[in-house]
Amino acid sequence: MAERSGRRKRLAALGIVLATVMLAAAPAPASAAPGPTDAPEWWFDAWNVPALWASGADGRGVTVAIIDTGVQASIPELSGRVVAGADLIGNGTDGRVDFDSEDFSHGTAMASLVVARKGYGGIEGIAPGAKILPISVPLRGVIRNGTPARNATSAAVEYAADHGAKIISMSLGGFVYQGQDEQPCPPALQDAVIYALRKGAVVVAASGNSGEDGSPVEEPGVCLGVISVGAVDSAQNVTSFSSRHPYLSVAAPGDAIATLSKVPQRAFVGGGTSQATAITSGALALIWSKFPDATASQITSRLLGSAVDRGPRGRDQYYGLGVIDPRAAIAADAQAGKPNEVSTGVAPLLALAAAKPGKPPRKPAAGSEQAPLGAMRIGQQAPQLSRAFYLPLAGSGVALVLAVLLFVRASRRRRSSPRFAQK
Repeated sequence: MAERSGRRKRLAALGIVLATVMLAAAPAPASAAPGPTDAPEWWFDAWNVPALWASGADGRGVTVAIIDTGVQASIPELSGRVVAGADLIGNGTDGRVDFDSEDFSHGTAMASLVVARKGYGGIEGIAPGAKILPISVPLRGVIRNGTPARNATSAAVEYAADHGAKIISMSLGGFVYQGQDEQPCPPALQDAVIYALRKGAVVVAASGNSGEDGSPVEEPGVCLGVISVGAVDSAQNVTSFSSRHPYLSVAAPGDAIATLSKVPQRAFVGGGTSQATAITSGALALIWSKFPDATASQITSRLLGSAVDRGPRGRDQYYGLGVIDPRAAIAADAQAGKPNEVSTGVAPLLALAAAKPGKPPRKPAAGSEQAPLGAMRIGQQAPQLSRAFYLPLAGSGVALVLAVLLFVRASRRRRSSPRFAQK
């Protein structure tokens, strides 16, 4: 069994956890928030996004890499907003084709939350001035064709860093198990993250959708230097499915989220930390477009320092440092120069990397980074497992090691259904 042998990465597209029923196409609501009437993009109102756009914070000049199933650049809402990227699945495209085997189209859905122009269902991206750099990677149970590249996720991060991505967004994850995985973040992947950070990028990843199933550690969210994102609902309460982690950075909208499909004039409503990650990446694009000369660390400080604290005081396993608020991040000039936990936590590794300049060597990582890369979508059946794991935490710029015992069991498969009928 691949999971027990530790030779294959359990890579999971984290997007779909809430099922819905198929409905006729619904018009955009009368309120300022775009989206369907019964699933509005409420964060547009909460953050007064149109006012941010009017102030020049619309994502222009910022490229967001979406490492996922590919992005269907041909749908009207994404036309002209997706640049040529890479296909690490092995189908010979440039990333602008979504290879998700289902119409939900995970990569296209994530891209629509960032840059989509208002179209079908009134769905609109938060940072319409940004560009998407699509990089398709193999996800077992999601993509069934192609010849996967070795260390595809690591290679995708490096590709994004080398091709102008300021923000690298990964709405995916794989469980980490002691005895199967030597480190909580596979060495090749951690090297790739360090490489991207040294190139000046911000790296964002989903925390996982296993909040009801023991919240097993997942990479790349656990990797040092990564902003790990959980999910909240429209009341800004953490969702039941959002994984609880001591290394969680922030939380963002991730419940009842409307997204576009690769199929024209079709959309879905669902929830997950995938959507929360894409929205966080769009929020970072807004902030960076307002402060184009800022460093990645300064942009990260703005995002983390302005997060709205909820739950237990200070950083906690439910919300991290709090719920993101790009409007506050842009207004809070004092946050720009402050250190942040993500940057200080990875600083020792960055210092070590500085002594060995150049791109990390392309070698197979132990355990989960072995090819072929891929794993099941969160929610598929899996055996009951009891695993101990360890993970690094950031503390005053020093990586700490915490031993934790978790019981992991994937819940029954849950998916979103089409929200709008195809015309």
